[in-house]
Amino acid sequence: MGRSYFVEEAVGQYLSELATNSQALLTGLLVGQCSQQRDYVVLAVRTPPKEEESKSNTSRRSDLSNIDEEWIAAHANQVSRMLPGGLLVLGVFTVAAPELAKEIQNTLRKLVFSVEKSVARKRLWNISEEDVSDRVALHLCSHTWLLFLNLERMLCRTYDVQDPKSTAKPADWKYQHGLATSWLSLECTINANIHIPLPVTLASHDLEKNTRNGLARWAKQIEEAVFLINGQVREEDADLLEGQKKSARGNTPSATQSLDVRVLMQLSRSSNARSTATVQICSGSINLKGALKCKAYIHNNKPRVKDAVKALKRDIINTLSDRCEMLFEDLLLNETPGKKNSEREYHTLPCRVFAPIVGSSVLLCDYKFGDETAREIQERFLEMLDQAVQPEDLQTAEEMNMGKYSH
Repeated sequence: MGRSYFVEEAVGQYLSELATNSQALLTGLLVGQCSQQRDYVVLAVRTPPKEEESKSNTSRRSDLSNIDEEWIAAHANQVSRMLPGGLLVLGVFTVAAPELAKEIQNTLRKLVFSVEKSVARKRLWNISEEDVSDRVALHLCSHTWLLFLNLERMLCRTYDVQDPKSTAKPADWKYQHGLATSWLSLECTINANIHIPLPVTLASHDLEKNTRNGLARWAKQIEEAVFLINGQVREEDADLLEGQKKSARGNTPSATQSLDVRVLMQLSRSSNARSTATVQICSGSINLKGALKCKAYIHNNKPRVKDAVKALKRDIINTLSDRCEMLFEDLLLNETPGKKNSEREYHTLPCRVFAPIVGSSVLLCDYKFGDETAREIQERFLEMLDQAVQPEDLQTAEEMNMGKYSH
């Protein structure tokens, strides 16, 4: 029996509009959450056109040669940065003419694997045995797909992205009203103080790689940390809502129950083992200091403590890793030719800005450098997520500056 995808009705409306209003072959991403029992889809996002495509008249071309695998994978990487813990890119969709239904299946398979490879490329945490590795490929027939509840005009399949030889498996696509409001939110603020030495033999082009190695060591500490949920240590397999189901059911449909989490870092489990440390001559160091505002979501259908904690751990690791990666991209983009490194440089990592999915209490995020305006953040939400966000909906996280010092 194949997997079941429970889909927010607003996603169906969005896909219906794409299928009935466009004469072009379209691609996009599906965003949601995997669980052992079922998967949830809360957002569909069309692939943004390239700048040259926007200027040229290609809107009526509908052959498969228009599908740019590299562009779609790059979009998936950008979207994954904007997702809080617990949400991920579940797969891809296409809107195409009915005569392309058979031909497009091989293309969809390639896209599923390319998107997963792009998203996982710089991941600092390891996949667990309980992680679901199936990803969805949804094909919608254009023109004739007039009603989003008309399931006869769609083909939903999954592929196991951990198996390069995986073949398509059938999957169910079911719409559910109010799905986007049935979520539990976990929030925490974690103080980071990370010291990363720079070996004297380190080449300048290896600086980012060396930083990621330092972050990987910190990520292991996060994996081993103790998480207190509403001030308590909970059993991993326990029901996350145990002892508070009454209040959870009492929530209004538009509200998301929030659980406060504290993170207690502990010494490495190998601290009692014989030390294998070596002396290393360094030319300098990188220090990352500040507070991180972290957030994760888990669907309220029998949530377990360990699933919620895992989602929050990954958000903590992802948000710092993504910020460092964006800083390196920004420095490379704005590099001044001939500039020599000073004895000490200070750079502020971008701060996190949250905004709600339209019609949902789930918040997505973006990252804002100090000189960026709210309008630029709005434009990025529109381009990357096809979501129109109002200025008053933007919620800047109250964080201390995360600085990068190099000596």
